Amino acid sequence: MDKWDKRFMNLTEEVGTWASCFRRKVGAVIVRDKRVMATGYNGAPSGITSCLERGDCLREKMNIESGTHAELCYAAHAEQNAIIQAARYGINIDGSTLYCTHQPCVICAKMIINAGIRRVVYKEGYPDEFSLQLFREAGTLIEKIEE
Repeated sequence: MDKWDKRFMNLTEEVGTWASCFRRKVGAVIVRDKRVMATGYNGAPSGITSCLERGDCLREKMNIESGTHAELCYAAHAEQNAIIQAARYGINIDGSTLYCTHQPCVICAKMIINAGIRRVVYKEGYPDEFSLQLFREAGTLIEKIEE
């Protein structure tokens, strides 16, 4: 891992501490030309009560297995929030790199591919082999950082 990858991965971990999720603290940082373009963490959309504020996790209450039924959650994923932030503020992320604490799920993979992000770097795995298949087919570089 080069020094820039290490720096941006460290930043994703810090951004992940802002998450409002019980199960997993995920951070994402979109970078182009060694510049941070957007950040995101997993949390409830604006105006929606988060799991931390509710005091419980919908997924845990429903006994939903990790990597399944992503739609049954109050939170938007970190990668989604970073892409949305860029779109909301008119920031071009085409050709960028997305650093993320965890491997993106298939829903996020589709958004990442369509947003024109060319490289994804992550630290922790996630039980979603289909997302990796989509990245390979789309020609998006996907790298798991080993420390």
